[in-house]
Amino acid sequence: MSATSQVEAPESAPEKKKNPLSKFSVQIVLGLIVGAALGGVAVWMGPAVPGDPPEPNWLAATLDQIGSSYVGLLRLLVVPLVVTAVISSISRLREVTNAARLALQTLLWFAITAFASVLVGIVVGVVSRPWLTGGVTADAERDLGFVGSWTAFLTGLIPDNIYGLGVQVSESDAGFAGSASVNVLQILVISIAFGIAALKVGEKADGFIDFAESALSVVQKVLWWVIRLAPIGTAALIGNAIVSYGWASLASLGTFTAALYGGLLIVWLVVYPAILKLNGLSVGAFYRNVWPVITLGFVTRSSMGVMPVTQQVAERNLGVPRSYSSFVVPLGATTKMDGCAAVYPALAAIFVAQFYGIDLSITQYLLIIVVSVLGSAATAGTTGAVVMLTLTLSTLGLPLAGVGLLLAVEPIVDMGRTALNVTGQALVPTVVAKREGILDRDTYDSAPSFEGVRI
Repeated sequence: MSATSQVEAPESAPEKKKNPLSKFSVQIVLGLIVGAALGGVAVWMGPAVPGDPPEPNWLAATLDQIGSSYVGLLRLLVVPLVVTAVISSISRLREVTNAARLALQTLLWFAITAFASVLVGIVVGVVSRPWLTGGVTADAERDLGFVGSWTAFLTGLIPDNIYGLGVQVSESDAGFAGSASVNVLQILVISIAFGIAALKVGEKADGFIDFAESALSVVQKVLWWVIRLAPIGTAALIGNAIVSYGWASLASLGTFTAALYGGLLIVWLVVYPAILKLNGLSVGAFYRNVWPVITLGFVTRSSMGVMPVTQQVAERNLGVPRSYSSFVVPLGATTKMDGCAAVYPALAAIFVAQFYGIDLSITQYLLIIVVSVLGSAATAGTTGAVVMLTLTLSTLGLPLAGVGLLLAVEPIVDMGRTALNVTGQALVPTVVAKREGILDRDTYDSAPSFEGVRI
């Protein structure tokens, strides 16, 4: 036997198994579990110093600080992402032959999904009406200090300055205090104007466009780092929510809260899947791909705060072209809110009418549909669902004081509303891209890299 024949072939190395904890979706779930546990411990520890309001203990304060810092990091990226993404996407319109058709399709599907969602809210409200206000008393009413306005949308469209900044000054015993806020709708308008101008200028604007695209790549890289912190942020936000709100306030508004979550689930599990199926898209693939932004929306309660993640999910997981998603996702994050502007105001209007013993007519139900389909844009740059509800009640002639009855559970119901909002904001671009033949089906149908976000 030769020497070579005496040498045995080396055995192939066993394939290394991937650690389940390395999956992003698993990390998010663990963050939810750990956060709930830490929140329970913080509640058990009690306040550090009793009072009104009580001083939180060290654990509660830590959860609050970490959670608010994470949301701040998400919001930090909103402005540069909107500006660079919109400018670069508009500059690509010279390569797109059906830009106007895409815009019309987007608005149409915004309306279709809003219409279906508000119908669900009305049906759930009518079915649960006999028990909807059980246990609620007028003592729960609180002063709003503001109401919704149809002019808010038009006002919000007009930029006060190039940065889209607004400053509010208030006076108290301690003196004057000011706070600055960013009107994302104004930022969107400014970015569109600069993008169109760059498109019209032509070759002279190539340097400007190249800079916007380079800046967009840098912003997306920073976004990747922030996304990696999501499990930590999730744990802190859930824990802080348990400490701050608890579930005691559900005692008197339990039926309303359960009815609202029932309506949100119907849209999430019936309406959206039906739309996906009618357009030849896999329901399982869609929810697998958007799950990270759904969980982030639930815990952060901010469509705008997670808008960068929604855009990345639409592009990298769902296969929506960047030239389309970079425009429609920011637009949807300001005006496309099936949870806050469709299901919630419909159900809440029925709740308020029931509480005050007012029978709604067919005309008023039709008005709820009209306001919900067309009026969500009026909340852009203002205060979201509460403003939308006051707008609905004003249109129906119902007492605005009824909104104060629901403020006790606002943080709790806002979690579910925002989760539905961001799902719809990812759904519409996907459906429109599929119908227009520009959706990357290989990306849509494949298992998501990084368990939800490819960057």
